[in-house]
This record gives sequence, C-alpha cells and structure tokens, in this order.
Amino acid sequence: MKKTPTTKPRKVQEMASEYRFDYKKAKPNRFAARMKDEPLIVMIEPDVAKVFKSSEQVNKALRALISAMPEKKTATSR
Repeated sequence: MKKTPTTKPRKVQEMASEYRFDYKKAKPNRFAARMKDEPLIVMIEPDVAKVFKSSEQVNKALRALISAMPEKKTATSR
C-alpha cells in the first residue's frame, strides 16, 4: 500500500516595513508595445458608477464635456 505524501503547512511571512529595489537590474517592459493602442482604463467612484451604467455612457458624457470646454490658445510668435 502506498503512503500518501503529507504536505507541510506553509509559513506565512509578514511584509517587510521597507523593500529596496535595485534599478540597475530593471528591464524594460516587453509588453509596452502591445499596450500602445489599448484603451485607457480608469477607476470611477461608486457615486459616479451609479449614474453611468456603461462605458458608452461615460464616453458620451466626456465627449460632451470636452466639446463645451474652451479651446486652448496657442502661443503666437511676435
């Protein structure tokens, strides 16, 4: 008869109060090029989420707000 392997209980590690990151070992994000054309994701507050039930509604409201904003004046050379 085979003995079933016993698993040891895992030790829970507490988080350190501070972590040091060695930026010399950092690598560029290899997925950044894929994300260039992806939509921007933002978190909205719960009270706003009660009003807007879909992303289309949020986009429509933001576009209306953008169209109501005054145009930025560009610097003119003298």
